[in-house]
This record gives sequence, C-alpha cells and structure tokens, in this order.
Amino acid sequence: MATKVALVDDDQNILTTVSILLESEGFTVDKYSDGEAALEGLAENPPDLAVLDIKMPRMDGMELLNRLRRVSNLPVIFLTSKDDEIDEFLGLKMGADDYVRKPFSQRLLVERIKTVLRRHNSNKGEGDTSEEEILVRGNLRLDSVRHACFWDGREVTLTVTEFMLLHALALRPGHVKSRDQLMDAAYDDNIYVDDRTIDSHIKRLRKKIKATDSEFSAIETLYGVGYRFKEK
Repeated sequence: MATKVALVDDDQNILTTVSILLESEGFTVDKYSDGEAALEGLAENPPDLAVLDIKMPRMDGMELLNRLRRVSNLPVIFLTSKDDEIDEFLGLKMGADDYVRKPFSQRLLVERIKTVLRRHNSNKGEGDTSEEEILVRGNLRLDSVRHACFWDGREVTLTVTEFMLLHALALRPGHVKSRDQLMDAAYDDNIYVDDRTIDSHIKRLRKKIKATDSEFSAIETLYGVGYRFKEK
C-alpha cells in the first residue's frame, strides 16, 4: 500500500504542484485547503504524514497541530514563511517534526518527507517487543518497536524527533551529548538543523514529561556543551 501524505495549504498552486510531485514519487496525496477541513479529513482517513501550511483561513496550521497532538503522534512537517522565524520556533515547540521554509525547493520537501518517515518507521515493528528493544533508565521506559515512552508507568506521547532525542540521551546516562551529536541521532546525514531547533525539541520533551511528573529533572542542560540524561 502506498504511503499517504496529507497536504494542507490554502494556496491552490502549491496543492496542485506538490501533489503531482509526490504522486510521481509513489505517494498518495489527500489535499485540504484549510485547517478545519483537514482536521475532519485526517480523523476519517489518517495519513502516514502531514505537511501543514501555517497561515490558513478558518483554522491555521498552529491550531491544527495543537488539535492533532492531543490525540496523535502523526509525523508533521510545517511550511513556514522564509522571513518569519517565530513560525519555526513555535511549530517545533508545539510538536512539529520538521519545517521547510517558503519559497521552498520541491526536491528538498520530498527529501524531508522521506527522512521523517524513515525515522518514524524505524521505531515501528511487528510482533512482540524483545528485551533489546526496551530501554529502561530509572522511571523511564522506551519501547523502540512501538515508539512508546513511559515515565513512572504512565505513557507520554512523543513525536518522532522527541523520541529519537530522548533515546539518544538515555542510551548512555551521565554522558554529555552535544547538539551536533543529537542532530546526528535524530536526523539523516543530509539534513542540517541549527542549535535552536534541538533546544526547542528538548524544551517540548521536558514539558511533556513534566505534565506527568512535575518533579522531572532527568534531562540536564550543560550550557555551551549540550545535554545529558541523569538516571536516579
């Protein structure tokens, strides 16, 4: 079955040209011209990944992502305005997996979609989970097959990138991971993101676990160096 991508944008030219491109790459595409239509459509026909514009009528991309994150860890890529960096920051803070700036290279968008899907699919599998695929560090339990995170027995819903970052940190407790090392763990080699992107994902990750445990402090920041996971 072909991988399905939901494309949400009020620009009909983008909907047409990008959908043709993605279909030529073997994807099936569901197109939506506003957030409200997309929210209903995504619930009825869940895709494998969604590409969301931010500035749209009726319901913008930020609100759509907020609604999605209440019930799903669906991989999401934001389309952001080239000169509006606050869009990127807010999008990542709210749980987007990646972003592409407008005007964008169609080829770059395709590569970003494939990269996020590879990361997402690498954490999915069939059958029972083996012990090697379960990582336990104190109150933390990570299931790499089911892409599931549990803190003190309670599930925490993470995006693909958040899961990969947490797994990289928890794999070697007490060892400092630089931002470059975390980029390598969460992104393919041909994708570059800046320090602010990693910081935004870490902030979001902390916030999600703190919603379960207000005393959570296992992810430490070493200013100017990076992050480490502290196992109690």
